[in-house]
Amino acid sequence: MSQPTRSVIITGTGSYSPAKVLTNDDMSKIVDTSDEWIRTRSGISERCFAAQGEKTSDMAVAAAEKAILAAGIDRSDIDLIIVATMTPDMPFPSTACILQSKLGLGNITAFDIQAACSGFIYALNTGSNMLRSGAYKKALIIGAEKMSSILDFQDRTTCVLFGDAASAIIIEASETAGVGVLGSIAGSDGSDPSLLYQPAGGSTIPPSHESIDARQHFIKMNGKEIFKQAVRVMGQVSSDILKQYSFTSDQIDLLIPHQANMRIIDSLAKRMKLPLEKFHNNLDRFGNTSGASVGLALDEAYQMGRIQSGDLILLVAFGAGLTWGASLIKWQ
Repeated sequence: MSQPTRSVIITGTGSYSPAKVLTNDDMSKIVDTSDEWIRTRSGISERCFAAQGEKTSDMAVAAAEKAILAAGIDRSDIDLIIVATMTPDMPFPSTACILQSKLGLGNITAFDIQAACSGFIYALNTGSNMLRSGAYKKALIIGAEKMSSILDFQDRTTCVLFGDAASAIIIEASETAGVGVLGSIAGSDGSDPSLLYQPAGGSTIPPSHESIDARQHFIKMNGKEIFKQAVRVMGQVSSDILKQYSFTSDQIDLLIPHQANMRIIDSLAKRMKLPLEKFHNNLDRFGNTSGASVGLALDEAYQMGRIQSGDLILLVAFGAGLTWGASLIKWQ
């Protein structure tokens, strides 16, 4: 497939995780669970929770500062901010606008994307296409979540799975062909939102004493169905993007999946006939950080030296919506 004339390259990565770490044993003191129960069902050993008063935008700032430093750019050169989050500081204004102010940037384009755990890939796809248009030159892409703010600590099936974090990348337009973000594809199926959702807080069920008493402001999930859908769809979208750009799975140097459940990742590896050594996983230490997940793993993999110039990197995610997406990157 022919590549766009204007390439989009990742010039800096960054991430942030809160200082507060909760092990599975810590969680067992909050809800009826155990280290063995959590590890065998998810692969998670610990997760980080934001401090009291620590906002999604605060975590986004910390990740953004690292990405800007890594890219070696003047922050004033950033002309686009996209924040992927389902736990914004507030329903409006956007967390991206709040972040723009906290970074001291001028009057630039800034907006949020809500695609749950697929948010980082949706944001990367959107930002890349906006840069390819020629209207923008440097973009800050953020995935940031304070999942602890919507967890029901009376529901052991969900509260043990999630953590808080933020991730960031700087993407820039480049005239070098065939490098950087080769492309992204995404999809959605909104036919059954109740598979993974937060019932109250929107226009359907506005906040009330009744909605609070019914614990409708917390995340709800049909775990078994989400597991089946995630394995099928992540495998399919991975195969689709490889085929679209004339690659085969054995040409992938590193696959970075959404960090939701180790059993999902194991099943994805088998479906794609790839060894787990080609996957970068940090689920055991961070849990499911939703929109921050893929970027968090990408930054860690890069810092560890797992990503080198010329490597073919595949990012893939699946989340509430249902949404899914994959991005193929030829590291410059």
